[in-house]
Amino acid sequence: MGIWKQIAEYLYIKKRDPNEERTQWMKYMHGMNRISLIMFLLAVIIIIFKLVILPLIRK
Repeated sequence: MGIWKQIAEYLYIKKRDPNEERTQWMKYMHGMNRISLIMFLLAVIIIIFKLVILPLIRK
């Protein structure tokens, strides 16, 4: 599975393969990966906001 396809599935952009086997542990792993990806994207947005947008507003 390609990394971009996997990220798209985590973020619900692309549907997963219905023929792929899903075990309980796989569901836990994908859930944790989804949470960590969302937290990372949120942190990047906050950093961009603090470094780029706030200095522009304060001028």
